[in-house]
Amino acid sequence: MKKALLLSFFCATGFFCHAQHTFNLGGDISMLPQYESAKTPYYSSQTSTTNQNVINFLKGNKCKFNSMRVRLFVNPTPTENDPTLVQDLDYVTALGKRIKSAKLDFMLDIHYSDTWADPANQTIPSAWTTQTNAALADSMYSYTKRVLEHMNANGATPDFVQIGNEISYGMLWREGVDGDKLYKSNNNWGRLYQFLKAGAKAVREVTPDAKIILHIERAGNTDACVNFFTNIKNNSVDYDIIGLSYYPFWHNTLAHLSSTLNTLEQRFPEKPVQIVETAYFYSYTAGDRSFDPDNYCSWDGTPEGQKQFIEDLCTELAQHNNVTGLYYWFPEENGNGATQTVQKAWLNRGLWDNETHAALPALFSMQNFLTQKEAVNIQQTKANNATKKKGNNTYTLAGQKTAVPSSHSIFLKNGKKYMKR
Repeated sequence: MKKALLLSFFCATGFFCHAQHTFNLGGDISMLPQYESAKTPYYSSQTSTTNQNVINFLKGNKCKFNSMRVRLFVNPTPTENDPTLVQDLDYVTALGKRIKSAKLDFMLDIHYSDTWADPANQTIPSAWTTQTNAALADSMYSYTKRVLEHMNANGATPDFVQIGNEISYGMLWREGVDGDKLYKSNNNWGRLYQFLKAGAKAVREVTPDAKIILHIERAGNTDACVNFFTNIKNNSVDYDIIGLSYYPFWHNTLAHLSSTLNTLEQRFPEKPVQIVETAYFYSYTAGDRSFDPDNYCSWDGTPEGQKQFIEDLCTELAQHNNVTGLYYWFPEENGNGATQTVQKAWLNRGLWDNETHAALPALFSMQNFLTQKEAVNIQQTKANNATKKKGNNTYTLAGQKTAVPSSHSIFLKNGKKYMKR
């Protein structure tokens, strides 16, 4: 009885975590509760009239997602121009609990900002603006610790924690001081290491089973990736996984991505890589400069083009042993009629059609990542087992294979001499 009570307590509080998957397939579903509140329908096909429970649908046999990612802002305030700034601690904890209750892995993406953090925007939280670098590191530590303790206590313990979002050029920028100037001196690099170490310390203390991800968006620039993670390694920053964004309309071709993945495996063989953000257009607005056939958009901006992009990406990722995860960014994008109360504009990169509310073909192609990675994994396991089996063979000194050496004979096994007495 005591064992049963303890097990129930650990599950309820988040201290007992299910095993992480070998390969992670998922999406960043940070806006899903907003769409649900707006009663946006999610249909499984063009002919369906049945609204879907999105999380259950994504984890089902038609999609096979096993992980979900959610972003967290420090003190977000939605505005008329950007109603998407809603992911505070309570919001994310509630969504994280749903994810964990569904037996899915949960990736927490901490932006360390009140608003969007990306290569061009890493605005320091408003409550931290007057702090020195040392005080900022303390704030990083205490904030991360408080967040994770809250999630632990509410059944939302993350399996992965991103310390920052797309931190290619640093984080916690002070107005007029940092920004693109961050890496022009060793002192500024040191500032970043200080913050990352503080965040990692909190993760290790509060959620020791969680994997730490450092996330940049330079997947299309091999030299930039190597430079970043070489500096991170040389300065002993603690982390587990390299996280990359890859959007072909910003980050070059699949060939560039392949080169980056190959080089990362050679230079950092101990670090798995996860593509924590990707997306592609199923439709686009005329004049949208992101969608440009001359800007690495080799696929049509149609549902079939989006599907082909996902299939080509999965095929590429299957060739790289170091890649263990793929996450689609904002798959839940789904128009909410003429009022568009959930977000200000349609991006047309989600995995549901904004006009029909029907799942798009690319959604069902995402599972190719798992099936292809697992197939390669099985082939490699068989090859390794065959090598081991071959290595265990026994030979006479004359080089003849023998099952049982005769008494008092000298024989070879695994390249070493033995004597049977």
